[in-house]
Amino acid sequence: MSHQQLIKPLANKGIAITRPVDQAQKLNTLISVQGGIPISFPLIEITALNDYTAFNQSIAPLNQCDWAIFISSNAVQNAMPRVVEKFGSIGQLPQLRFAAIGPVTATELMSFGVNKVHTPVGQFDSESLLALPEMQAVNGQNIMLFRGVGGRELLAEALQKRGAKITFAESYQRINPQSNHLALERLWKNQQLHAIVVTSSEAIRYLLEIAGSANWLKNIMICVNHARVAEPALALGLQVQVATTAGDAAMINLLIEALGKNSSG
Repeated sequence: MSHQQLIKPLANKGIAITRPVDQAQKLNTLISVQGGIPISFPLIEITALNDYTAFNQSIAPLNQCDWAIFISSNAVQNAMPRVVEKFGSIGQLPQLRFAAIGPVTATELMSFGVNKVHTPVGQFDSESLLALPEMQAVNGQNIMLFRGVGGRELLAEALQKRGAKITFAESYQRINPQSNHLALERLWKNQQLHAIVVTSSEAIRYLLEIAGSANWLKNIMICVNHARVAEPALALGLQVQVATTAGDAAMINLLIEALGKNSSG
């Protein structure tokens, strides 16, 4: 009995993490603490642009903008050094207000001298950012959206409908470093893979591109952080569980619940 009580809830469960390597470290640690075996399988790699000429041109009117909105910490890391280089300190843009998709992105902005950042509470996505009171009355305002190449269009389209004028500042790109799914399939066949964690719409798309018709994928639990991320996989009839809230703690709870129900493999 005492031995059973010592068994950790994710003991010997292999869990593939599809985040970029440098963004997966905390979740990897939490999985290991619970006895699980984190498996690095990044489906997204964040890289700098090959040429920043277009980006530098896009930020030229920032001193005439009312808002700068950052949709990720990657946007901050790749854009703000160039913004500071062009305009000097953030104090040189006194009219500019800042908004961020969540607290991590806001903290990154503050490291560049931004004093106040408007962020959603609870859920950290475009919908929650749009629900902020400050985002309601934007008619006639100039808003610069800092994001990666080809980011989601919901935020821009909604703000345009509210009368804002949108400029994009795309400071990084995402690539899929994986060419096939065979490494995961081998682990699954050897009963060493029990779940896959996917935390972005782009990553789920890449996973389905390289493994969407593979039979093994139908027999494994995919754990995601948002209902929007789940949609493409659910449409294919795959097994998907959605975390109740954002964050690594919620994902760990989801993994414990999902693998507890599917512990026979």
